[in-house]
Amino acid sequence: MAQHVPLDPSAHRDLRVITTRGVAFGDGMMSALTFPAEFRNVQAHYPIVFQKTADTRFQPFALFGLQEGENLFLQGTHWDAHYLPMAVERQPFLIGRSANGPSMHIDLDNPRVSRSAGEPLFTEHGGTTPFLERMNTLLGQLHEGLSATPAFIEALLQYGLLESFVLDIARPEGGHARLAGYHTINEEALAALDASALHALHRAGHLLPIHMAIASLSQFRALIERGQRTVRHAR
Repeated sequence: MAQHVPLDPSAHRDLRVITTRGVAFGDGMMSALTFPAEFRNVQAHYPIVFQKTADTRFQPFALFGLQEGENLFLQGTHWDAHYLPMAVERQPFLIGRSANGPSMHIDLDNPRVSRSAGEPLFTEHGGTTPFLERMNTLLGQLHEGLSATPAFIEALLQYGLLESFVLDIARPEGGHARLAGYHTINEEALAALDASALHALHRAGHLLPIHMAIASLSQFRALIERGQRTVRHAR
């Protein structure tokens, strides 16, 4: 159960954060939120897909596995990719609200939080460590990126650029698995847009992340191959 509290230099002076990757630290996830400004980095390693959330809005996700609870990039305590999405790296920190606007919170129940191991948050004199400064910067980028996502999604819906897809995957042990419930960019609809629509998307800064999302779909082959290798090694 999460226990989100504002980060306080006095109350949390001795806290540390474990940066080791692993299932025990919450990394056994199939996907994580991403945002348009992050697509360039994400598409180099992960497929980018769109999914309807509980409030029926679409959100972009970086895909790590092909079934719930599967992270094919996680190999013991090693994350096998050169880029870690910000929504993963920021744990156990999150953006909270205060009277002065957004503020840095920490989940005290997160398994990464420790008093004996990991990266310290504060110096012995109460100053912030380079690690905490890095996390604060990352949270700011994440907040800004997620805040810009609704306008991007609105543009995709306005021009009919999202389409659902189903991916059937042959399993090495026999049978098939099916990935469903996600959407991707409709390339035919994008190609059919007139010059004024393309200009509007470009002017709003949406055209580049659209192409990055399309480029990311080539990572599906690598993701499937990861899954096949994992099954073979488990035999």
